[in-house]
Amino acid sequence: MRIDGAVILVPLGTTSSFAVLAGSTVTNTGSSVVNGNIGVWPGSAVSGFPPGVVPLPGVIHLADAVAQQAQSDLTTAYNQAAGQSCGTTLTNQDLGGLTLVSGVYCFASSAQLTGALTLDAEGNPNPVFVFQIGTTLTTASNSSVGFVNGGQGLSVFWQVGSSATLGTTTSFLGNILALSSITLNTGANIVCGRALARNEAVTMDTNNIDPSGCAATSGSSSSSSSSGGNNVPEPGTSAMLGLGLLLFICGNRRAGLARYVRGLRFR
Repeated sequence: MRIDGAVILVPLGTTSSFAVLAGSTVTNTGSSVVNGNIGVWPGSAVSGFPPGVVPLPGVIHLADAVAQQAQSDLTTAYNQAAGQSCGTTLTNQDLGGLTLVSGVYCFASSAQLTGALTLDAEGNPNPVFVFQIGTTLTTASNSSVGFVNGGQGLSVFWQVGSSATLGTTTSFLGNILALSSITLNTGANIVCGRALARNEAVTMDTNNIDPSGCAATSGSSSSSSSSGGNNVPEPGTSAMLGLGLLLFICGNRRAGLARYVRGLRFR
C-alpha cells in the first residue's frame, strides 16, 4: 500500500536515551531486560527491578530533572506526531496482513494488530512511519511488526491517543508514544524501539525492550546488483578461490617437476 504526502521524522530530544518512560509508575514482573534508561515523572515509583535488569549504562531516573525533561520532550514529540497530515486512513482495518511503505497512517479510534504487519523500507535504511491512533493500540498474542528491504524500528512512531497493550509474545518495532498507559503482557518484546507513556504507567511482564537492537534488515531490493558492480565475494567464496589457486599452482609445479625428471632419463 502506497500513500501520498510527506512524512517527517519525529524528534525525541532527550527522551531518546530512555527505553521506558512513564508518568506515574513503572512496574515489572519477571526477568525483563531494559536496554536504556527507565524514568518516571511526575510520579516516583519503579518496582520489579530486580528481578528485571537495566544493563549499564542504563540508569533509573525517579522524579528527577532528567526524567522531567524527558517527559517535556515526549510531549513535544507526541504533539509533532499527532500533528502530521494523514496520508492514508486505516480506520476499522486490522493491521495484520498489511504491507505498508513509509508515510503517515491514521485511525479515527482504535487500532488492532492480529498477525504480522510488514513495513517495506524500499531500500531506505531509515524510512519514517507514523501511526496516528485516536484511542487504543492493541496487539493479539504472537503478533509481529517487521521490516523488509531495509529499515529499522527507531524511525517508526506509534502516537496513541489513550493506551497501548501488546499481547503475549508479540514482537514489536517502533516507539510507542502513549497519552495514557502502556502494558506489555508476558513475553511481549519491543525488539527495536521504546515504551513512552506521558501520564500513566508502563506495566511489564518478562519483556525485552531495546532501542539499540536495531540493525537494518536486508531484503530483495538490497541485492548485489545495486552496488554498481563492485561485488565483494563472501568470506566462504574467497576461501574457496584461494584454495583453488593454491591447488592450481601446486599442480603446475608437480607437472613441471615430472617433465624435468623424464628429461633426465633420456639424456
